[in-house]
Amino acid sequence: MASLRGRVARGVADLYPGNFAMVMATGIVAMAASLLGMTVVDRVLFLASVVAGVILGLLLVARLVWFWRRVIADLDTHARGPGYFTVVAAICVVGVEAVILGNDPTVGAILWFAASLLWLLLMYGFFSAIIVMAPKPDLEHGLSGAWLIVVVATEALSILATEVAIRLPGQHQLLLFGALTAFLLGAMLFILITALIFYRFTFFFLTPEEFTPLYWVNMGAAAITSLAGNTLILNAPHWAFLQTLLPALLTFSLIFWATGSWWIPLLLILGVWRHGIMRFPLTYTPRYWGIVFPLGMYTVATYQLALATGLPFLEDISHITIYAALAAWALAFIGMLRHLLGEIVLGVMPMRPSEGVGELAAPRTQAAARAAAPSLHDR
Repeated sequence: MASLRGRVARGVADLYPGNFAMVMATGIVAMAASLLGMTVVDRVLFLASVVAGVILGLLLVARLVWFWRRVIADLDTHARGPGYFTVVAAICVVGVEAVILGNDPTVGAILWFAASLLWLLLMYGFFSAIIVMAPKPDLEHGLSGAWLIVVVATEALSILATEVAIRLPGQHQLLLFGALTAFLLGAMLFILITALIFYRFTFFFLTPEEFTPLYWVNMGAAAITSLAGNTLILNAPHWAFLQTLLPALLTFSLIFWATGSWWIPLLLILGVWRHGIMRFPLTYTPRYWGIVFPLGMYTVATYQLALATGLPFLEDISHITIYAALAAWALAFIGMLRHLLGEIVLGVMPMRPSEGVGELAAPRTQAAARAAAPSLHDR
C-alpha cells in the first residue's frame, strides 16, 4: 500500500494536463455517434467523457495544491505549455454534450464561463511567458502539433457559445458576437501556426520519435475551425447580422474542411513511414488520443458541413469516418487500460511528464538525430 501511494503521488506530481485530450476525444466521438443515430454508443461515451473529466479534474486540482511549482514550470515551456489548452477544449466539449445530448443549456453556460476564464488566463499567461523567456529553443525543437491545441480551444469556445446562445431565453447577440470573433481568431491562429509547422516539416530533419501522434491535430484543428463556421451558419437565423456574413462563413468553412481533408492522406503516409519503415514501436502513450479527437472532429465537421451546404454526399463521408473514429477510440482505450494495469498491479513507474501529450523529444543536433533515427524507441 505504501508503494501504491508513492506511485499515485508521483503520478499526480507528473500529471500532464494534455491528458485531457482523452476527454476531448471521447466527447467528440460521442457527438459524432449521436449525429449518426448511434444512440447507445453516444450515451456510453458521453458518460465516459464526464467520468474521465471529473477524475482528471480532481487530479489536476490536487497537482495545483501540492505541486503548484511544477504546474508553473510546465506552463513556462514551449513543449508542455500548450497542453494546458486541452483543459479548455475538454470543458467546452463536455459543455456541448450537456447542451445537445443532455438538453441542459444552463450547465453549458456555466461551463462556457469557466472555460472562457481559463482560456484568458492560459492565452495571455502562456504567450507572455514564452515571449519574454530566455534562452528560447529553435523552431526545430520548440514547435509541435501541440501548439494547434490553442486553435482547438479557441474554436471550442466559439461552438459552445453558439449552442448556448440560441437556447437561452432572450436576445444574446453579445454571446453570438463573441462566438463569431472566437471563430475568426481561431482561424487566424491556425494559419499562423500551421505555416510554421509546414515549414518545420519541409525544411528541418524529422525523426520517427519527433513525428508524434500530436501532429494529427493539424487535421483536427482545421476540422474544428470548419465546424465552428458551420455552427454559425446553421444558427444564422437567430441573428440578422450573421445572415449578412453567410457567404464569407461558408467560404471559410469549406477552406478549412478542405485543408483538414488534405492532411489525412499525408498523415497516414507519415504514420506508415514511422512505424512500418522506421520500425518505431507502437506502444501506448496519452499522445494517441491526439489521433482519436481529430477523427471524431472530422466526422462531426463533415456532417455539419453537409447540412450547412445542402450537399448530401458529404454526409456519406461522415458515415465512413465514424467507424475510423470508433476504432481509434477503442484501441486507445484498450492501450490506456493495459498501461494503468501495469502501473497498479505490476508496479511500473508512472508516466513521466515527457511522455505526456504535448512534450517533444529532447533537443539534439540534426546530425545526431540522423544517426539515432533507425534505433529510436519510446521512453
